[in-house]
Amino acid sequence: MHLRPPAAVLAAAVIAVAGPAVAAPLAHAEEGGPDLVVSTLPAASLKPGEVYDETVTLTNKGTAAVDGVTFRVRLTRGLDFPEQVKGCTYSTVQEQVRQALCELDTVVEPGASVTTPVRFKALGKALMEAVEYGTSASGDAPGEGYDDSHRRMTLTADNTADLVAVGEDTEALAGEQQSVTVTLRNDGPGWVQNQDSDDLPGLLVQIPPGTTAVEVPKDCAPFGIDGPSAPQGTPGKPKYVCWPANGTLDVGQSLAYTFLLQVKESAQDPEGKVTASSVYGIAPAYDKNRANNTALIRIDLPSDYEPGPSPSDGTDGGGDGGDGNAPEGQAAGGTGATESPSATAPAGTTGGSGGTSSGGATGGNLAATGSDGTPLIAGAAAAAAVVGGALVFAVRRRSAAGSA
Repeated sequence: MHLRPPAAVLAAAVIAVAGPAVAAPLAHAEEGGPDLVVSTLPAASLKPGEVYDETVTLTNKGTAAVDGVTFRVRLTRGLDFPEQVKGCTYSTVQEQVRQALCELDTVVEPGASVTTPVRFKALGKALMEAVEYGTSASGDAPGEGYDDSHRRMTLTADNTADLVAVGEDTEALAGEQQSVTVTLRNDGPGWVQNQDSDDLPGLLVQIPPGTTAVEVPKDCAPFGIDGPSAPQGTPGKPKYVCWPANGTLDVGQSLAYTFLLQVKESAQDPEGKVTASSVYGIAPAYDKNRANNTALIRIDLPSDYEPGPSPSDGTDGGGDGGDGNAPEGQAAGGTGATESPSATAPAGTTGGSGGTSSGGATGGNLAATGSDGTPLIAGAAAAAAVVGGALVFAVRRRSAAGSA
């Protein structure tokens, strides 16, 4: 019996928002046919550069022999095969997923087993990873679901990602409208693909007091006590949270969100804040550098401009405007990180849903897909979805991580 082992298997931690969202299970062989079952890979947490080297066993629990086995391995973008192995065909499918399709030239009789290696390495940007490995009950290439013959493993590499908040300084006239653009950026070294609700990257945006958000990006929702509290795009709220529609933020990628603000007549140099965190306001454990998590939104009103009287003054508008009104009160938001350097995100192309993406590769679908478009990483489900105008969020897992 001659085995042509596959070259690698994928590894990486994918944190599921709503728990593993498993695709439709694969059908087992009909009664009286073969029934291959693959053993599970041991869990691991690799450092960048390390190689995972294990084996799996394929056992025929059916009543008919299998003549030749097609064994497939798929790796998310933070993993790669350390070398190519004879008998395997390599390709890259959708969302930068690396695939090895290996032919095992062997006959597996009922009750017999064969063993094949699974090897992959962690790249410099490895962080949240996943690997698919296995075959089908009959020994043909597997489909897109998971069962006893085709499995999926997730792991988190021993690495970090640096989320950065970028604010904006601009000028406006009281009583007029002004757009402001804020940005969420990943400075790496690890890429981020959400696998857990508390770790879905987000940008908290505190609207400057003295202004009202009249137009809101479609990827931004009002922020309540500890998470989104209304449908995305709802205007007129004091605080918002914005996040990538696909839960992915690649190394060097920036997502820009533009708000249109109405500056009130009584405004006096409004100032707001943006904070890189998670959708639920909890700093992800993988973000070790908190010094650049917070930045400011500053709106400068010309010094020679005197705001007019507010309606509460009871005047007909002919007065000198006095010294203006104090800025309107607004609940403080965000988390207590220090102010970030005045970094400016590079101009980018439209990305995601409502944000602008620049730098690095555009993030892939939250559920990375195979060549036929079905989910590769079924556990990476979207953190939230608007259904019939109502914001629907999965039950979140409170983490022990502190606020940013």
